[in-house]
Amino acid sequence: MKQRNLTLTVLYLLAAFLAHPIQAQETALTADFKQETIEKLSALLQERYVFPDIAKATGEHLSKQFKAGVFDAAQEVRSFADALTREAQAITKDKHLRVRPAPPFAVQTAATPAQMTEAMLQDRVRQREITAGFAAAQKLEGNIGYLDLRGFAHPQAGAAIADHYMALLATSDAVIIDLRKNGGGNPAMVQYLCSYFFDKRVHLNSLYWRDGDRTEEFWTLDKVGGKKMPDVPLFVLTGNRTFSGAEEFSYNMQTQKRATLVGETTGGGANPGGSVPVNDKFMVFIPMGKAVNPVTKTNWEGVGVVPEVQVPEAEALAKALELAGAAADEFRRKNRETHAALLRELFETLENHTAAGSTDKVLASLRKNCDAGLMDEPGINALGYEYLMRHKKARAAEVVFYCNTVLFPHSANVYDSYGEALVANGKNSEAVTAYRKAVEIGKTGNDPNLGLFEENLKKAEAKVVKRP
Repeated sequence: MKQRNLTLTVLYLLAAFLAHPIQAQETALTADFKQETIEKLSALLQERYVFPDIAKATGEHLSKQFKAGVFDAAQEVRSFADALTREAQAITKDKHLRVRPAPPFAVQTAATPAQMTEAMLQDRVRQREITAGFAAAQKLEGNIGYLDLRGFAHPQAGAAIADHYMALLATSDAVIIDLRKNGGGNPAMVQYLCSYFFDKRVHLNSLYWRDGDRTEEFWTLDKVGGKKMPDVPLFVLTGNRTFSGAEEFSYNMQTQKRATLVGETTGGGANPGGSVPVNDKFMVFIPMGKAVNPVTKTNWEGVGVVPEVQVPEAEALAKALELAGAAADEFRRKNRETHAALLRELFETLENHTAAGSTDKVLASLRKNCDAGLMDEPGINALGYEYLMRHKKARAAEVVFYCNTVLFPHSANVYDSYGEALVANGKNSEAVTAYRKAVEIGKTGNDPNLGLFEENLKKAEAKVVKRP
């Protein structure tokens, strides 16, 4: 979109959200003004609307209706905007296409510094209130995560907030995303949030744009700012107010068979676009593109997204909780089986480890346990000390600590612990090398335990000097 139109769109949306009132005293719209407005609107549609043939038919219909006196009763800005929307949608069947009264100072040339300042200040207040569309996140009984999402902000503003909310849900055994009050938003944010639920590269959606006759593809992102949940059971709540970008999220998840949709059929708006001024009294949102799903090769325009589990909107959460509870039980059962097998493999490998032996097997097993979220640097360190202190198996402890240095080579503490196991096994020279590495990393990172690392190094060096 051209920068000027983008600026006007931002101003329009700002004023619309802030509900600036139209002037109480209005002069009745003249027939000439109405005709000029229809002519300009028709020209804009033919220039920008994603379907040129429908744009032409819409313009002809508006002109015909004007001549037939259909707009005569619309004497005020609001009523004329509503009438234009109604008649335009009668041809396009496009719920995105809407004519609205132009809010105060929506036209850039009419804005004063004071008006621009006030608009920006009020927008700042609104942005703080809506939290990029994230209304609530909580853990429900049965370790079910719930997210109430009211919109999709641009990732520049919303990604960090999304990461914060998703961190709360990351340990859930099932997740419910409530889109019943979500009217849509930025497709890049839809892409970002979808990416949390896939661990592979997936083609989610495409947007065809008339301008340039080009297609923009949206694939899952390799990385997000939090922990991905590719296997967690996912449920999406929908209703008749679920629209546009919220429908895309729902449709993406449905066509990829990644989620179960619960609720009512959505609003049915799949054509993205932007708002442009018609004149000083009216703005129009013109769909300039269309969604093309890579699986169905079509979209949800005019028909909505139909959930797999159809219940009244008001009953959707209760039904989803019922389904999510059962799914969470099954998720926990499968995870327990998988995790038990990984841990058994690790402990059996350690029990069978010999001085000559299976370090590579231990490392591979620890890596798999880390990937499954069962182990991390502190956990491996604790395991090493359990073998060293509790089980009195210094050789097993040594290999555990060694593997920790391979998996987390930038940690000073892992080298310090490795040095302790080497000392226990009488490998003082090797322990000195490990302790020196701990001190080196500790100095670079200003580690608060640097003094301890240095003390341990001195003790190990002394043992090497005294060695006969």
